[in-house]
Amino acid sequence: MRALTRRRWLQATLAAPVAVLAGCGSGGDTAPNAATRTWRMGFSGLPPRATVADVIRTIDLWSPRAELAIIHEELPWTDLLGGMSADAILARDKTGLVAYYRGKGLQLVFMADLTDGLSRGEEAPQLRALGRSLAETGVQQVYREYVEAVVRLLKPEYLGLAAETNLIRAAAPNLYPSVRQAANAAAADVRARGSATTLFVSVQVETAWGRLGGSGPFVGIGADRADFAFAQMIGLSSYPYFGHATPEDIPADYYSRLFSGAPAMPAMVVEGGWPSAGAAANGQTFTSSPALQARYIARHAALLDSIAARGWLQLEFADIDLAALTPPWPANLPLFVTLGLVDSQYGAKPALTQWDALFARPR
Repeated sequence: MRALTRRRWLQATLAAPVAVLAGCGSGGDTAPNAATRTWRMGFSGLPPRATVADVIRTIDLWSPRAELAIIHEELPWTDLLGGMSADAILARDKTGLVAYYRGKGLQLVFMADLTDGLSRGEEAPQLRALGRSLAETGVQQVYREYVEAVVRLLKPEYLGLAAETNLIRAAAPNLYPSVRQAANAAAADVRARGSATTLFVSVQVETAWGRLGGSGPFVGIGADRADFAFAQMIGLSSYPYFGHATPEDIPADYYSRLFSGAPAMPAMVVEGGWPSAGAAANGQTFTSSPALQARYIARHAALLDSIAARGWLQLEFADIDLAALTPPWPANLPLFVTLGLVDSQYGAKPALTQWDALFARPR
């Protein structure tokens, strides 16, 4: 059996528990002072273990300290290409979850990821398993239909149409034109139906700085802004521990330089974080600690202030409980399992105190 990627694992982990939930009920143009924030804060519903109880407990613990909820998923290609309607898939997997978020007063960010989240040089895992490709007109069409259904049924305030576009362009130049074509077509569909949702794509910050897997030159995101000109906002995927040993090593212009020399554009961190423990997997190694993670939370606030960011999202509120998983899992999953602000048993880390202090700032 093909190992799941991290994001596909997130989707598979949430699918069954979230289905049970069907029965449950913008920033300024200048950086704020230290007592305020422009950025809304939030998480995804990813639980430490794949149980209904953990999904609900996870959301219930983070929702009082959040204003945003994100659903970040690779598309359900197997069902879509098997003939199941987008409406039926969303009714089964998402409408109950979104109703639960709405009941807690949360705004929704939805990211439709078009490729393999942990191997950007490849097609999405379900497409590979089916022997299909995003280059096919029919595959792009079901993506567009799915996005249209998301807008119509879930009504997200923010809609991401492709993730980490700069990393895809670098890792898969043969796949990138299909991503560009599909996302632009979907954006035109959304606008044609009169939706007011804010459209965006995300870029991988370490790639833009030449720091992902090496020490290359700064590249920036100019190509992404040109290729996805529909975007009203740029999403930032930021995992700086892959390029910096400590939070203090992150340059003060880590985000602001991405927008230098170009018209200003709103930005939101839509995934990322700093782990509370070191790890070694898939040829990558880093060290960390709970104290280092807490320092990152404080440091990150200053980076967000520097661009008057609209939002700050982490996919994990709680650590992933690897012991509860049935192998196989992605080879590099251990690099991401301690990004939570609480551990897998919901014990608070020092980073949670930092998060709560920032959340207490008035917007």
